[in-house]
Amino acid sequence: MTAAGTAPAGTAQIGVTGLAVMGRNLARNFARHGYTVAVHNRSYAKTQSLIEENGDEGAFVPSESMADFVASLERPRKVVIMVKAGGPTDAVISELIPLLDEGDIVIDAGNAHFPDTRRREAELKEHGLHFVGTGVSGGEEGALLGPSIMPGGSRDSYEVLGPILEDISAKVDGTPCCTYVGPDGAGHFVKMVHNGIEYADMQLIAEAYDLLKQGLGASAAEIGEIFRTWNEGDLESFLIEITADVLSHVDAETGQAFVDIVLDQAEQKGTGRWTVQNALDLGVPITGIAEATFARALSGSVPQRAAAAGVLPAETTPFEVTDRDAFIEDVRLALYASKVVAYSQGFDQIAAASAEFGWDIDRGAMARIWRGGCIIRARFLNRITEAYERDAELPLLLADPYFAGAVGNGVGAWRRVVSQAALAGVPTPAFSSSLAYYDGVRAERLPASLIQAQRDFFGAHTYRRTDKDGTFHTEWSGDRAEHTA
Repeated sequence: MTAAGTAPAGTAQIGVTGLAVMGRNLARNFARHGYTVAVHNRSYAKTQSLIEENGDEGAFVPSESMADFVASLERPRKVVIMVKAGGPTDAVISELIPLLDEGDIVIDAGNAHFPDTRRREAELKEHGLHFVGTGVSGGEEGALLGPSIMPGGSRDSYEVLGPILEDISAKVDGTPCCTYVGPDGAGHFVKMVHNGIEYADMQLIAEAYDLLKQGLGASAAEIGEIFRTWNEGDLESFLIEITADVLSHVDAETGQAFVDIVLDQAEQKGTGRWTVQNALDLGVPITGIAEATFARALSGSVPQRAAAAGVLPAETTPFEVTDRDAFIEDVRLALYASKVVAYSQGFDQIAAASAEFGWDIDRGAMARIWRGGCIIRARFLNRITEAYERDAELPLLLADPYFAGAVGNGVGAWRRVVSQAALAGVPTPAFSSSLAYYDGVRAERLPASLIQAQRDFFGAHTYRRTDKDGTFHTEWSGDRAEHTA
């Protein structure tokens, strides 16, 4: 293996610029898989630190300047950008463009907003360059040990880059958790929806924890053991696993359960908000993800919460749990059903965007690459993959025979949990909205008929009828005669 810094110019197979924790770990991952990796950072001290601390893991070629960094890469050059999204990414791209040649590949592996990726892909195409917006999930550990990778861009670029990304990705049953997603912004879009589902998943788990705490009066450690048991069944997932670990952790300073000394104000970096905003643009109801995003916003609404404390009447009925095991099972079933809704809505959003932007995204393939490496990896993603293998055009994941049966098996428990929580005054926005969506999507008739009549009354927005084709308007302020619009 070539020692760090000794490889001749033009021999590094891939380069990483931006060596904060994620970039550093991704560079180490490449090196550990036998690739010669060019490394660069705006502050050369970070480059030196990587070489000093991890240079024995593989072949690294450090450069102090961007020009030297680019010169150290074999052609077609493959440059991974791992800097802060937005302006910093644009600044690095502007610095790279004059140094690159036609056919070179620029990979943005940060959490970019997909419209920015679409813009950048079009701009770099004018220079004869490939731009690959790539979602990378798995956090710091995943970047080092094997993440789930969601690359977009051109198919030509994937032919060159794909084998390398597949090599360093997580593997499940020998299958890489990496595949070509689609043109321009498709990769970052899918990563955005992944993060939106992650918001919903985390909120649902938090609500389940709160229900067990309020309903049973159980300690954090006791609830941690419940989650540990759940992780042995259909709910097996990375998030359930770490929840059990967090709940069992004791704060060294106070001796209290760690979760009880953490401030109850959740933060966010924007991907959940982007997901909800885009769903509104597409007209796709992702109620579970939206409520999870708003729940974080509510937790941080300190003045409003302070104003409400001790002022707003409750009129609650305490939980009456007569069968502890039955209540735990009800919460488990409600959690599973609500999780299925969140994933179903996320895949609906992917399908809508794929149609809107002409991406031709394979939803089954997305479920397959999320089975390992990423934050939402879970056992039941195998079931989602199977559902889309049965019907690639499946209009509603919930309607797949397996999921219809699995959710139907728990719908009674779901209703009991949501109603008990409402009576007890325990907020369950994600559980409740997911159940409301389930009832809405299965309803034979919705009250939207009244809304359409109201819209026609005040704005002449027209309506359609159940008994004949066409669009109509009623003269509400006149003789109320109906006319074809």
